[in-house]
Amino acid sequence: NIDTTCTINSEKQGDRFSIPESRLELKATIPHATRELFEKAAHAAKSGCPVSKLFHTNIILHAVLEN
Repeated sequence: NIDTTCTINSEKQGDRFSIPESRLELKATIPHATRELFEKAAHAAKSGCPVSKLFHTNIILHAVLEN
C-alpha cells in the first residue's frame, strides 16, 4: 500500500505565477521492505522525477515506511 499526497506551492511574480515547490508526503506499507531499501527507492524516484525536471521546481519528499 502506498499513499501519496502532493501539495503545490505557487507564487505570483509580477503578473505571472510560478510553482517553486512541491511537497510529497508518502506513506507506504510494503511487506518485507527494509527502511534502507525503501528510502533508497523513494529518493531515486524523487531525483529521477520527470515532472520536477519539466517544471524546474524543487520537490521536497517526506517518506515513511509503516509496519
